[in-house]
Amino acid sequence: MRFGLYTVRTQEKRAVMREIEVSKITEAVRNLFIDCNHRLPPDVLSSLSRALETEESAAGRVVISELIENAGIAANQGLPVCQDTGLAVVFMEIGQDVRLVGGSLKNAINEGVRQGALQGYLRSSTCNCFSRRNTGDNTPAVIHLDIVPGNEIRITLLAKGGGSENMSGAAMLTPACGPEGVKQFVIGRVREAGANPCPPIIVGVGLGGTLEQAALLAKKALLRPLKSSNPEPELAAIERDLYKRINDLGIGPAGYGGRVTALAVLVAAVPCHIASLPVAVNIQCHAHRHQQQVI
Repeated sequence: MRFGLYTVRTQEKRAVMREIEVSKITEAVRNLFIDCNHRLPPDVLSSLSRALETEESAAGRVVISELIENAGIAANQGLPVCQDTGLAVVFMEIGQDVRLVGGSLKNAINEGVRQGALQGYLRSSTCNCFSRRNTGDNTPAVIHLDIVPGNEIRITLLAKGGGSENMSGAAMLTPACGPEGVKQFVIGRVREAGANPCPPIIVGVGLGGTLEQAALLAKKALLRPLKSSNPEPELAAIERDLYKRINDLGIGPAGYGGRVTALAVLVAAVPCHIASLPVAVNIQCHAHRHQQQVI
C-alpha cells in the first residue's frame, strides 16, 4: 500500500493588535454612569407607553403616566430619573487582541465611576456592610469581565437601585422540580416583593451552572431588549408563561393594583450539574437604567 505525503497550507489571518489607553475607559465609564441615570433606554420608554394602553386600573394609569413624564423631565433637564442613582454594575467585553496600556483596568473603571458620581451630582449609595460608612463616590463598582474575539472593548453600565436588588433571590432546586418548580420560585419572589421594587418591574431569570453563575445570568438577562424573544423555544415559552402569571398577580404599578406588574420577563440558561437545578431571580425597577459604548 502506497501512502502519499501531503502538505497542508493554511492561510492564517493575522490578528491586528490594538492598544487602548485605560484613560479612554475612565472617560467612557464616567459618561455612561451620568447618561444612564438621566435617560431611560428607548425600549423601556416604549414598554411604559404600551403599559399605559394595557393598564385597566385608573390609579395604575396615573402612575405610569407620571413615570413617563418623570423620564421626560430627567432627560430634558439633565437630572437623575430616580434619587437612588444605583450601584454601578459594569459589564465589559474585552477583545483578545486588545492591549491595555497606561495603568490598571480596575482602577480606570472605578475612577470613571468616581468622576461620574461627583461630576454628575449622583447620590452616593455605596457603604461598608456593617459600619454603613459611605465611600463618598459610589466606588467600588461591581465589575464583570469577559474575553471575546476582536480588538474592541464593549462597556455596558447598569445602575442598579437597592430597592429592586433587595427583592432578588436564588435557590438550588432539585432536578425533579422541573420547569414548573422554577416558575413557582420566580412567581413567589415577585409576589413576596410586592410593591417594594417599584413596579412595573423587569424580571431577569438565570438558570443552570452553579449558584453564582445563575445569579450573574439573571442580571445579564436584564440587558436584553425588553420585547425580544428568547432564541430557545423552551425558554421563550417559559418567559411568556411567567409574564402572564406575574401580571395576573394584580400587584400593578407602584403596588396600587392593576394588570401591569411586569414589563418583561427575560430568561438566560446554561447547562448545570446532573444533581442540581440552580435558579436566580434579579428584579429591576421601572427605572431600568443601562447604556453601552464600544471603544
